[in-house]
Amino acid sequence: MERLSPLDALFLQSDSPTVPRQVATLAILEPSDGQLDYDRLLRVIDERIDLVPRYRQVPRHVPGRIGAPVWADDENFDITVHVRRSALPSPGTRQALHELAGRLIARRLDLDRPLWELYLIEGLEGGEVALLFKGHQALIDGSDTVDIAQVLLEEAAHVREIPHEEWVPRPSPGLVSLTASTVNHAVSHPGEALRTVERVAGRVARHLPIVGASTPPSIGVLSAEPSRHRRFATVSVSFDDLRKVREAQGGRNGPSVNDIVLASIAGGLRGWMLTRAEPVTPKTSFRALVPMSITSGEGSDGAPTAMGSTVKGHLVSLPVGESNPVVRLHQVAYALKDHRETGKAVAAGELARLPGYTTSTFHAVGARVAMTEAGRDHHITITYVPGPADPVYLAGQQVGEVYSAIPLHGNRALSLAVTSYNGRVFYGLVGDRDAVPDLDVLAQCVVESVEELIEASKPSRGRAPRGRARPKKDE
Repeated sequence: MERLSPLDALFLQSDSPTVPRQVATLAILEPSDGQLDYDRLLRVIDERIDLVPRYRQVPRHVPGRIGAPVWADDENFDITVHVRRSALPSPGTRQALHELAGRLIARRLDLDRPLWELYLIEGLEGGEVALLFKGHQALIDGSDTVDIAQVLLEEAAHVREIPHEEWVPRPSPGLVSLTASTVNHAVSHPGEALRTVERVAGRVARHLPIVGASTPPSIGVLSAEPSRHRRFATVSVSFDDLRKVREAQGGRNGPSVNDIVLASIAGGLRGWMLTRAEPVTPKTSFRALVPMSITSGEGSDGAPTAMGSTVKGHLVSLPVGESNPVVRLHQVAYALKDHRETGKAVAAGELARLPGYTTSTFHAVGARVAMTEAGRDHHITITYVPGPADPVYLAGQQVGEVYSAIPLHGNRALSLAVTSYNGRVFYGLVGDRDAVPDLDVLAQCVVESVEELIEASKPSRGRAPRGRARPKKDE
C-alpha cells in the first residue's frame, strides 16, 4: 500500500473551510475555429489520466487514525464529477472571470474523492475559453505526483495519440489488512513519522535571518482572521519590458528579472497602501517568504520536488517605504545578492530544463514550503516561476495566458504567484475576500509600479550644458 507521507497527512488534516489546502491554475486559451468544448476536454483527460494514476485515488484513513492514510483506488471514480462546466454571464468580462475564479478557489475539495477538479469556463468576451484546475497540496508533491498539466500540455498544436486501456480499480484494502499494514509499517519504520514531525515543527518554530534589511514592524493590513471566501485578480506585463529594465540597470551584472518582479510588487504594495490612506514611512517594509533555492542531497529539510532536489524559502524585505522605483529595485537586488553568490539559487533557464518540470508543479511545491514555514515571521508569500519561452497547447489549442493561485496560510490575507510564459509575465493575486476588498486596486497598482520602473529606466535625452551660449542662426 502506498502511504501518504506524514507531511501530506498534515496537509490533509489541516484542511478547513477557512484554509482550504489547494493550489489553482487559471489558463486562458486563444480563440480558434475549433474551440475546445466539454466533450473534447473529457476525451483528452480520459485518454491521459492513466499517466497520473494518483488522480483516480483517494486517501483512506486507518482505523483509529493510528497511522498515516493510504492511497486507494476510487471504485466509484466518475470523471464528470471532477471535470466540470461553467459559463460567464454576457458579456463575459475579465472582472466576471476573476469573480468566478475567486469563488472556485475558495470552495473546498471533496476529501472523500480524488483531490482535484478542473473547470471549463465558457462565455469569455472575444470567444476565449478558460480552464481552472484545482489540486490539493496533499496530492501534488512534485515527487510522486505532479500536476496533470504535465500530461495535458503539448509543445505543438498536433495532438498526440496515447494508448488508452480500460481502467479497472483495485479493490480497497479491508479494515484488517489496513490495520495490519499500518502496524507493520510502524514497526519497520519507527522513526519516520517522528523525524518528519520534528523537521516540520522545527522549521515552523525557527526564526532564520532575513535576507536583507532588519526586522520590519508588524503590518496589520496584510493580516486578518481568515474567512471562507477569496478574491482573485490578475496582472499581465511584457517580459521584454522587464528585460529592458534589467539592461538599463546593469545588464548581467545588475538586477535579475526575479528582482524586478519583487520590486514591482513592493511598488504595487506601496501604491495600494497610499490609496487606502495607510501610514507609509521610509522604514515601512513587508517581509516576503520567497521559495527560490534548490539544493541537492539527502537529509535536507527542504520540500522534495520531482527534480530530486529540495526547494527552500528565503525571507526578503520588500522596501515599500522607498519612493524611488530605481532605488527600490536596487535595494531588493542587494538584499538577494548574498543568496545568489552562495550558488544555491538556480537560474531560470536551468530550472526550466529540469526533468519533470512544470510551472504549476513548482508553484505547488512553493506553496508547500510556505505552509511548512508558516512560523517564520513574514507577511506575504510570493512564488516566481519561469515558464516556457514558446507557446504550449492543450488539445491542439494554444494557451494564451496562465495565472497561478497559491493558498493563504495562517492569518495572512494575501499571496502572489508569478509566472513568465511566451513573452509575458503573469501575476496571480489571491486575497481574503473580507480583508482585501480592493484586490483589483492592488493589481492596478502593480501595473503602475511596472510602468514606473520602465519609465525610470529609460535613458534621459541629452541636454545642452548649463551656461553654454545658444548657437547663432548663421552658425
